[in-house]
Amino acid sequence: MYETNYHRPTTLAEASALVAGGGGEAKFLAGGMTLIPTMKQRLAAPSDLVDLRHVAEMKGMAVNGRSIRIGGGTTHAEIAASEEIGAVCPGFRHLAGLIGDPAVRHMGTIGGSVANNDPAADYPAALLALGATIHTNNRDIAASEFFVSMFETALEESEIVTGVSFEAPDQCGYEKFRNPASRYAMCGVFVSKRSDGAKVGVTGASQGGAYLWEEAGAALSGQFDAAAIDGLSVSADNMLSDLHGSAAYRANLVKVVTKRAVRKAQSH
Repeated sequence: MYETNYHRPTTLAEASALVAGGGGEAKFLAGGMTLIPTMKQRLAAPSDLVDLRHVAEMKGMAVNGRSIRIGGGTTHAEIAASEEIGAVCPGFRHLAGLIGDPAVRHMGTIGGSVANNDPAADYPAALLALGATIHTNNRDIAASEFFVSMFETALEESEIVTGVSFEAPDQCGYEKFRNPASRYAMCGVFVSKRSDGAKVGVTGASQGGAYLWEEAGAALSGQFDAAAIDGLSVSADNMLSDLHGSAAYRANLVKVVTKRAVRKAQSH
């Protein structure tokens, strides 16, 4: 690893100032599940690491009726263990419990995952399907505008994801087809159903990162049942293709995993 300076701020203002003063070479450290391995491989060499794990403003979860707000510094394990979230949005709690392995879940945070926007990350699919809002230290951004493309978000320099919020739907479910080694989603689908319709968020399959499968959402709005998407197909044109699966394979996975997610939602 290259030489770097480590900082441990306790407020958002202090953290933002430290990165702003880093001349564009400083990086925020949330859980470190992506940044640290990248540094070890010498693919990143930040001049400064600004550790957000001790910023109290970013901690905790709040459930008020069906309104949920989760601090950006909350770990996957904490979300997976939350009975309050499980009571109103079981699909989201289930999703958190599927991320990585126990070590990753106890170190990784929702804010870090959302800000990184890995194309195979789990949360983006859920936040899109839930119509969530991403909160930063400067503004609030709709999930549909926040996730731009692979590893690209609407975040600006020195901007920190402080939390996410959403209204729990009437029904929801998450299912993913995991890479057996990394446990990342080769395809993950989060479905949500409300009185005004259904939404389907997909991750792990597209070159552009997580996206809403609009046709499936429309079909499930009319009939919330796996059979409703039987007549739909997914184009392989923009799908990822690697040694684990071709673009056509992933395109087929989207439909298969969506059906499983609908059944999961119906079982809750």
